[in-house]
Amino acid sequence: MNTIVSASILSADICRLGEELDRIKQSGCDHVHFDVMDGVFVPNISFGVPVLAGVRKHTDMFIDAHLMITDPLKYVGVFADNGADMISFHLESNSDPAAVIREIKTRGIKAGIAIKPGTPVSDVLPFVSSVDMVLVMTVEPGFGGQGFMHETLSKISELKAYIDKECPGTHIQVDGGINAETAALVREAGADILVAGSYLFKAEDMAAAARSMR
Repeated sequence: MNTIVSASILSADICRLGEELDRIKQSGCDHVHFDVMDGVFVPNISFGVPVLAGVRKHTDMFIDAHLMITDPLKYVGVFADNGADMISFHLESNSDPAAVIREIKTRGIKAGIAIKPGTPVSDVLPFVSSVDMVLVMTVEPGFGGQGFMHETLSKISELKAYIDKECPGTHIQVDGGINAETAALVREAGADILVAGSYLFKAEDMAAAARSMR
């Protein structure tokens, strides 16, 4: 699969969010990554539905909403209704994974399931055939700017081997500490959707940074 570059607006200048969204598109990025944190499932609090609605109004780019929240099933509908093209949620949340996947699919959008660095790949395998994407966190979820955890590479490879055998076409996304160097490592391991925040937004040339991730 071709590498998809997803820009996490967690690292954007929120006071200039419209301009930042334009910069993402002009730089050749493929997706907008929209991190949702509730201060419970993870210690930080980020964006909610009104911000998503504003982002949707401003851009026609593909929006991937990553729900790092305790009860994603409760919120699938409102995020779908306000512009998410894909919703990914955490296997470790309190909601029943199969129910969340069904609800996302009912809304007519793509579904993703995410696992933290410490969660074994075997835990997510029963759900892989039901989703469009599996997100392997390469840092602990909750804050931007963390360093890449190299021990997650074996998890990506394990997941890729399973997908190739059982459900070809399912995407593997990685999120956390991605730059030109780590992008090469995760691509080699099998990932094809690469999320980056700090690396893209702090670059002097975002387009060059995006190209380096491919």
